[in-house]
Amino acid sequence: MSRTVAQVRVEVEEAARWLAGRVVRTPVLRSPVIDELAGVRVLFKAENLQNGGSYKMRGALRAVGRLAAAGHTGVIAQSTGNHAVAVALAARQHGLAATVVLPVDAAPTKVDRARAAGARVVLAGTDVEERVAVANGLSDDSGHPVIDAYDHLDVIAGQGTASLELIEEAERAGTPLDALVVPVGGGGGVAGACLAAAGSGIEVYGVEPVGCDSLARSLAAGVRVPVAPSPTIADGLRPSCVGELPFAIARHTLRGVVRVDDDEIGAAFRLILTELKVLAEPSGAAGLAGALRLPPDEGRQRTVGVVLTGGNVEAALVARLMAPRSVEVATGEGVTR
Repeated sequence: MSRTVAQVRVEVEEAARWLAGRVVRTPVLRSPVIDELAGVRVLFKAENLQNGGSYKMRGALRAVGRLAAAGHTGVIAQSTGNHAVAVALAARQHGLAATVVLPVDAAPTKVDRARAAGARVVLAGTDVEERVAVANGLSDDSGHPVIDAYDHLDVIAGQGTASLELIEEAERAGTPLDALVVPVGGGGGVAGACLAAAGSGIEVYGVEPVGCDSLARSLAAGVRVPVAPSPTIADGLRPSCVGELPFAIARHTLRGVVRVDDDEIGAAFRLILTELKVLAEPSGAAGLAGALRLPPDEGRQRTVGVVLTGGNVEAALVARLMAPRSVEVATGEGVTR
C-alpha cells in the first residue's frame, strides 16, 4: 500500500460524512448476561438492522455513488450474498443497472433480496475464482465496472464507518472501546475497522471460522495464503483468500485473529437472539464468538466492541440452530472463553 494507514483513514472519515443520512445509524446494544459470560463489557453495533440487512450497504453505496457521479450507467458485483444485495440496492437508488454474480449454493434469502432490488442475478460455481471470472467477463461485455466485495478502497472505507460510529458512540457513553472485533471474509470489514481505529489505541481483532482462516495464515506467513474453505454455517466468511488491499492494511495494524468453530458460532447466534432480541446471521454472530475468546483484563473491566455485520439468514437455519439448544441457552453452556 503506497499510502500510510493514517492517510487512508481519511477515506473512512470522508465516507462517514457522505453516508450521513444515506444509511441507517444503527443502534448500539448491550446485554448484562453477555457481559458476565464474556468477563468484559460488550457493545454491539447492530448492522443487522442496516438497509439491506448488513453493513455491506455502507461500502456499496459509497462505491456506487462515486461511479454514478462519474457517469457510469451500470455496475457488476460478485459475492456470497450480502455485498451483492447491497450493490443491487445502491444501484437502484442511483438509477444504475446492476448484475450480481452469486454461487449456485447461495442462500435463497440473499438471492431473492438481490432480485427484489432489481438486479440481474447470475449463478456461477461455488468458489470465488469462478465468480470473479464470470463477473470480469460480464464487465468486458458490458463495459460496466466491477465493484469488488473487499478489494476496493470505497468498499473498505464504507464498511469502516460502522466501526467508526461504534467507536464514537462508545466514547460518548463514557465507555470507550479497548478492543474491536469484526468477522472476516475477504477482509474489507476488518481492514475498515483498522482504519477507523488508527491512532486510538484500540486493539482490533478479526474472527475467522476454523478452516476458512486465510487472514490468520497470511499474517503468520507475511504473504497472502489461499485456503480451500471448509464447510461452515457462516456462509459469508468463506472466501478462499483475503483481499490484497485488506491484507496490506491489516498486516501492520491488526492485533490478531481468533479462529472459531461452528459450535461456538451457533452458541453466539443463540445468545444474540435470546439476550439482545435481534436476529444476526451466523457470519455476524462470529464476532461475538471471537469476543468470548478474548482474555479478560483482571485489573479492570474492558470494553469490547463487536460489529454484528448482518442479519440475512434462512428461517430453516434459525430453526436448526435453535431447536435442540434450550438448555444450553438457559445456562450459557457451550460458550468458550
